[in-house]
Amino acid sequence: MATRDIITIGASAGGVETLRGLVSLLPAELPAALFVVLHIPQNVPSLLPALLQRAGSLPARHPADNTPIENGWIYVAPPNRHMLLEPGRVRIIHGPKENRHRPAVDPLFRSAAWAYRSRVVGVVLSGNLDDGTAGLSAIKACGGTAVVQDPAEALFSDMPVNALRNVAVDHQLTIKQIARLLTDLANRTTADAPDHVSPTIQTEVEFIKMTKEAEDMSQLGGNRTAFACPSCHGALWELQNSNLTRYRCHTGHAFSPESLLAEQSDAIEQALYSALRALQEKGIALRRLAAHYANLPDLRCDYEARAGEAETSAESIRSLLNGGKEASARG
Repeated sequence: MATRDIITIGASAGGVETLRGLVSLLPAELPAALFVVLHIPQNVPSLLPALLQRAGSLPARHPADNTPIENGWIYVAPPNRHMLLEPGRVRIIHGPKENRHRPAVDPLFRSAAWAYRSRVVGVVLSGNLDDGTAGLSAIKACGGTAVVQDPAEALFSDMPVNALRNVAVDHQLTIKQIARLLTDLANRTTADAPDHVSPTIQTEVEFIKMTKEAEDMSQLGGNRTAFACPSCHGALWELQNSNLTRYRCHTGHAFSPESLLAEQSDAIEQALYSALRALQEKGIALRRLAAHYANLPDLRCDYEARAGEAETSAESIRSLLNGGKEASARG
């Protein structure tokens, strides 16, 4: 009989400290493999495997693509790569960002659920926004076990809170309790997986691998929205699964509602800075033209008036950007 030996873990802000605490409590003879996704900047080397190996008794590493899965190891997603699971092996791929991240938690959870069904344990730890919620829902749909860190203990509670709000979680626990539970589950046989699992889970796994592309998301039950993907500007489709709403474009970018709003906010800020720069440059050019035509009063006055309009518009955008930053800091 199979055991719950595929343990998938997702974390973001506050995740390093939380993960170190968790692995320090796991036994060296744990009959399971751990797969960890932590949101990290794509151009920053990751020291997480070394940190986790020093914190506990289990060896840890960044796996290469097609690395065989072995019990007793911690596999950590490398920077700027998604980590997926297939039967017997780890896949490391580039793929489109999901929830604004690469690596992202949802692709790991979703691929593990499809490959290993009831053998999977999904664990959502400290982090901002809501990556991991959709993947945890897929784990539950495939007969796996959903575990969430108690938000009261999490350094950043968004990820645990959103998972609890949208998924029928099996366990809400502290880190010490999670460590005991994982050890127990790894030594306990699983229940049978559901007879029917929605093929849309596999379809979404193929999207992230970029082995499947569709002109629309109708095969996932999606409805086209009136707005564009903020990453590639393609059509964005709304996917509804019970009370869980998500968004996908046909090139594979995927967003939870919170990550979509965050990405749109970043796009707006970038557009405002571009407009500010263009207006500043226009004002400077017009002032130079006014000085050049100093001996032609009518032309000089026209250039100066237009320069003043550009500078006034630039100041309005600058005030808007400063106000947005102040509001963000207050939040």
